[in-house]
Amino acid sequence: MSKPPLPEDQSPVSRKKVLPLSGKALRELMQAVHAKGRLFRFSAGGHSMAPFIKDGDVLLVAPPSASLPGPGDVLAFLHPATHRFCIHRVLTVDGDGLLLQGDNLPQRPDGILPREAVLGKVTKVERHGQRVRLGLGPERRLIAFLSRHGLLPTFRRHVGPLYRCFKRRPRPCAKG
Repeated sequence: MSKPPLPEDQSPVSRKKVLPLSGKALRELMQAVHAKGRLFRFSAGGHSMAPFIKDGDVLLVAPPSASLPGPGDVLAFLHPATHRFCIHRVLTVDGDGLLLQGDNLPQRPDGILPREAVLGKVTKVERHGQRVRLGLGPERRLIAFLSRHGLLPTFRRHVGPLYRCFKRRPRPCAKG
């Protein structure tokens, strides 16, 4: 006889406990959620996409669409060499193959990923309950271009402080 389900207030999800899953288990869960026509929501782990996606950010992943992803799109997939679940950005599209790389992994692309290996597309990022807008909008193409040419770290080093200055408007940016 099977156990009755836990009351909602005792389920791991409602208690905000982490349910660690392997790449295969996460893939299967994501595919099952997508098969029901739902978006998949989970907490990201790792630093390969920093600063646009950080460890602990909550991601919303839509099922793969019929249209081919484009440069700058952020995709969920199983890494072709390691078979680990990854979230990385499309750098280029070549026929049905996609070249992906983490934003924080300069000069370390994942290799050519067949389109069929895509598990979904990241459509929303939340950090501390607030939507993160930078990285998934029109600027995603510029990020992919800079990353593809090894310029993203330099760009972040020079533009990052300026961006943070404008982001926190209540505080003065220059000391004087």
